Amino acid sequence: CGRGPGGCRGGRTDMALRSAASLAAGRQPRGPRQEGTVRWSSAAKASAVKINEKASREKILTLESMNPQVKAVEYAVRGPIVLKAGEIEKELRKGIKKPFTEVIKANIGDAHAMGQRPITFLRQVVALCTYPNLLDSPSFPEDAKKRARRILQGCGGNSLGSYTASQGINCIREDVASYIERRDGGVPADPDNIYLTTGASDGISAILKILISGGGKSRTGVMIPIPQYPLYSAAISELDAIQVNYYLDEENCWALNVNELRRALNEAKAYCNPKVLCIINPGNPTGQVQSRKCIEDVIHFAWEEKLFLLADEVYQDNVYSEGCQFHSFKKILYEMGPEYYNNVELASFHSTSKGYMGECGYRGGYMEVINLHPEIKGQLVKLLSVRLCPPVSGQAAMDIVVNPPVPGEESYAQFIKEKESVLNNLAKKAKLTEDMFNKIPGVHCNPLQGAMYAFPRIFIPSKAIEEAEAHKMAPDMFYCMKLLEETGICVVPGSGFGQREGTYHFRMTILPPVEKLKILLEKVKDFHIKFLEKYA
Repeated sequence: CGRGPGGCRGGRTDMALRSAASLAAGRQPRGPRQEGTVRWSSAAKASAVKINEKASREKILTLESMNPQVKAVEYAVRGPIVLKAGEIEKELRKGIKKPFTEVIKANIGDAHAMGQRPITFLRQVVALCTYPNLLDSPSFPEDAKKRARRILQGCGGNSLGSYTASQGINCIREDVASYIERRDGGVPADPDNIYLTTGASDGISAILKILISGGGKSRTGVMIPIPQYPLYSAAISELDAIQVNYYLDEENCWALNVNELRRALNEAKAYCNPKVLCIINPGNPTGQVQSRKCIEDVIHFAWEEKLFLLADEVYQDNVYSEGCQFHSFKKILYEMGPEYYNNVELASFHSTSKGYMGECGYRGGYMEVINLHPEIKGQLVKLLSVRLCPPVSGQAAMDIVVNPPVPGEESYAQFIKEKESVLNNLAKKAKLTEDMFNKIPGVHCNPLQGAMYAFPRIFIPSKAIEEAEAHKMAPDMFYCMKLLEETGICVVPGSGFGQREGTYHFRMTILPPVEKLKILLEKVKDFHIKFLEKYA
């Protein structure tokens, strides 16, 4: 449209619209710059009334009209306690006095946010991929350049900024398959069964989407451990599936008992169709590492009951306790023989976010899916293609996790030194946390065999429970909120992960530097003793 007299953005039409807007806002309209009373046409007044009506009409999207499955989703790791922590941080920045000077966010396993240094080699390769001009720089080692060139050759236009295949860059999937074969002592892995994902969460959600079907008593039931990582309950709620809880044995170091699996399965058959069994190993939030015998029992149970297995193995590098060892479900399944290996459907997940890498922000991950029906494989690729592809920088980071420097390469010594430093430090902090918690009256903490969290059981007196109920809070939420308000320490109440009725816990990461972790644990000790004195 033109801008001259009579055009869309000029002349009387423009003036009338501005005038109508002024009336709608309750302001005295300004007419042409001339003396005397301004007179408005009936058309301008009618236009103002219409604008007023539009401004006050009801919203299309409300809590009542929104998707009820999304409203049912809860994710405790970033729930109310974390929102409160954010409010307190803002108050501290404004100079509002508190009994502490900083908020310590021990609620989430975000290693770099807690001060862990990045692995140099991983960052070098991603930097080279991101800015290929650096390939000519003498500041970067040749083994990093070699990997970067290979990754870039797999990208359209030799650029990390291009889309990739929905399943991920082919050479990286080949590297993942080689890694799995090395990890599992030669058990074969097919790159065609590898899917690169946006963190492990993306893969878990995708598999659940394709598994869930039916209605009423035939609706898919998904068996998850209690305590569990809230991704599972959130995804189940979003997909309107049926959550089937099986309880880990706290009195036996959070062990998984097949008799408990059978109890949960048999009870669930009365109201749904249980067909998915989720295992988190090493455990989150509980930190247990499953024994080989336990994994064999679980696989036999899944084979016997025709259950699709999901093995969340993102903490496979995080094993600390003597006598504990990570065993992949894929490896044990293979070693149990062809009757199992050729029939049990299994999806396994890994990520750049945990382990010794702690590269949460890259959102790199993969899943390996075996024994999938050929037609379903096509459906899975179709589903993944809707999101086009995982972040390509995350794919590159995942490649370095599965294809690190090897003996004889120039970066190997520094890589091994950094990796072992991180893992040894985590092992030290796991033991420190366990020991210090178990010295606090009314607190019991099982050994932290793996992962990067403590999940201590806390005694909450009846008076505190009554006060929590008066505030319409779960008792452990009340406890954690008081801990935050009085010490600045942010942890997640056990009710967000699930726990046996009448027990209370919280999850706390062990990622802070050792000296800060000691201070944190001392503060928790002092708080807990005062809490007991107040409410006992």
